[in-house]
Amino acid sequence: ASGIHTATLLHDDVIDKAETRRGKVSANNVWGNAASVLVGDFLYSKAFKLMADEDNLAVIKLMAASTNVMSEGEVFQLVKCGDIDITEAEYLTIIEKKTSILMSAACASGAILGSAAQKRIDALAGFGLRLGSAFQITDDTLDYIAREEEFGKSIGKDLEEGKMTLPLIHTLIKCTSAEKDRIKKIIESKGADGNAIREIVTIINRYDGISAALNKAATYIDEGKASLAIFADSEAKAALLTIADFILERRL
Repeated sequence: ASGIHTATLLHDDVIDKAETRRGKVSANNVWGNAASVLVGDFLYSKAFKLMADEDNLAVIKLMAASTNVMSEGEVFQLVKCGDIDITEAEYLTIIEKKTSILMSAACASGAILGSAAQKRIDALAGFGLRLGSAFQITDDTLDYIAREEEFGKSIGKDLEEGKMTLPLIHTLIKCTSAEKDRIKKIIESKGADGNAIREIVTIINRYDGISAALNKAATYIDEGKASLAIFADSEAKAALLTIADFILERRL
């Protein structure tokens, strides 16, 4: 799963024309798009080779299906790029497909390889799915509130790229027609500068867009934790619960 995730980051940076990744110059900026795509492809194929070496068809099927869904999510996000009429349900579908599904598959794979009962596999899959959604929602809020030196990429980058995230979607539902038109104009310009980004952030804060998004993430975390109730207390369970709490607290 780690190899697949890294591959998606390499490909994402090419698609997004990203200049930085986690505070460092992005791979595509150093070695070019061709090398980034090819290394991403290598990591994908290497991940599946390692899975094949385990000789567990169930895990291979799960990961194959999951990576297929991830591609669907990326395409759906591309289709909805800059669409100010996107619904919350559509956004949640996008993040579930492009982010949550891999975390779900990773959690379920461990249970499968450990020969766990199906109800335990399903519980861990559900835990991962909800954690993935909470992670992506929280990550999307950081685009508006984090400090650039901590976040590792330009603040407002998603906005510049026309990516419609939950704080903005919530705001577009609540704001006035004039504010919505202003946001639309900035997004359609495809070149929002610092002042324009700050203007949109001001509107988002006016309608508590960040808080609404984080509340949604917290709901996912609560649901994810609840899915672990089937397991007895243990160090492993405690570690998963700690990870869940960290997702809401992260600032980079």
